[in-house]
Amino acid sequence: MNFKGKNIVITGGTSGIGFATASAFIEAGAHVWITGRYADNLNKAASALKTDRLTTVISDTSNLAGIETLATAIAESGEKLDVIFLNAGIATFAAIAEATEADFDAQFNTNVKGPYFTLQKLLPYLNDGASVVFNSSTVATAAQMYGSIYSATKGALNKIAQIAANELAGRNIRVNMISPGPTQTEGFDKAVPDEAVKKQFALTTALQRMGKPSEIAKAVLFLASEDASFITGAELLADGGYIGYALK
Repeated sequence: MNFKGKNIVITGGTSGIGFATASAFIEAGAHVWITGRYADNLNKAASALKTDRLTTVISDTSNLAGIETLATAIAESGEKLDVIFLNAGIATFAAIAEATEADFDAQFNTNVKGPYFTLQKLLPYLNDGASVVFNSSTVATAAQMYGSIYSATKGALNKIAQIAANELAGRNIRVNMISPGPTQTEGFDKAVPDEAVKKQFALTTALQRMGKPSEIAKAVLFLASEDASFITGAELLADGGYIGYALK
């Protein structure tokens, strides 16, 4: 897949799936903007990627002010965008009886409000024929205990993506979802620190292992590429067979 000369925005691109996807797009020839909340994390990502085809933007996309910062950076660049990967997300797990308002607000602000308004604010800078990919999750389909809030955010995200696919079809902008299964990332380690629980997550997949961020990145590039030119409003499960294996 060739993205030479293409302009890509990835929210939450300093680690995990976002970082792996930024690396893959750069390797494919693209210029990539990545966002992050902290300058240190952005600097570390830039040092690791070692390319002049990377722009870092300090932007907390869980709020409108942070999203406007990103939109301003794109506007000032004078460039038009070919791909947006709405990747930034967080997860905390708690039983319904114990979840807090802070848990609820933080996840909905980052996982739903953030992608929604990032797409809205960047629409003027999207080329006709561009591609938008939402980073969803298999939890939108499953009914995972202790994940009611996180699952609800991803279910909402999928519906937003499906409607966006219809609304933007007139500009030939394709909108799709990538839904990873259990994936070994820094964010996963933070959300699930217990090693025994991590092992159990791996065993829930048909392939009996966790996914790698680089594997999810390849699926994102496919959805963003011309190879997926007749695919829009679709959810691609990159889950190691998790959903099907749960039904065995």
